[in-house]
Amino acid sequence: MNLKIKKILLKKNKSKIVSLTAYSKNIAKILDKYCDIILVGDSMANVLYGHENTHKISLQNIIQHTLSVQKGIQKSLLVVDMPKGSYNNPRSALKNAKTIMKKTNCDGVKLESYKNNFKIIELLVKKKIPVMGHIGYTPQFKKKFRLEGNNKKEIKVLLKEAKLIEKAGAFSIVLECLTYEAARIITKNTTIPTIGIGSSSYCDGQILVTDDMLGLSGFYPKFVKKYVNLNSLIEKATKKYTREVKLKKFPTKKYFLNGSRFR
Repeated sequence: MNLKIKKILLKKNKSKIVSLTAYSKNIAKILDKYCDIILVGDSMANVLYGHENTHKISLQNIIQHTLSVQKGIQKSLLVVDMPKGSYNNPRSALKNAKTIMKKTNCDGVKLESYKNNFKIIELLVKKKIPVMGHIGYTPQFKKKFRLEGNNKKEIKVLLKEAKLIEKAGAFSIVLECLTYEAARIITKNTTIPTIGIGSSSYCDGQILVTDDMLGLSGFYPKFVKKYVNLNSLIEKATKKYTREVKLKKFPTKKYFLNGSRFR
């Protein structure tokens, strides 16, 4: 087993797992100092490409961004989202997962739970491809954004789903938009770490979309805390630059190349 994955597994019930998304080397290099897991998420569809959902990101998009992210990582576990349509059946799932692993040298892939794709997880794990599961609100397959696990019946279904993913061999599982009680019960009754997003502090770890956390994406559901407002900082810097260019205050002699060639 991958040593990085072993470290993640050992954190179960002991210390919190920190995870964020990245789509480029520059951001990954910063996150790598603090994160246990960095996810190249299909959320890039919304964050970078301006799509309404995550459905239009291709396998090639994911691979290209992962190649960039990989250059900024030294210690974190690198997990890659398999985009919608890339794991419709066992054959295509295995082919595409192998392609991602081979071309990016990532540590594992993430699959959203859909109907009975537990067999796909089992197949990938059997073929030495580490898998992170994902239950609750799964953006690739569910249109309505709602809290799940609101009663005993729903919690029972979610727990069964989590246990089947665990049994299939996944090394961890994302719990998205679950009630605190559902998150608590699932975390308590599974041996693999749970990574929460909008699912309370009961989970073994947390993940957010980095651009949301930095106040850059414009998408801020209740479970997202903005730790800084980069939108505002970038606008201020751009406004200052614009003013200095128009007033001929930039560039000054300090920024001249003194006759040397431009690179």
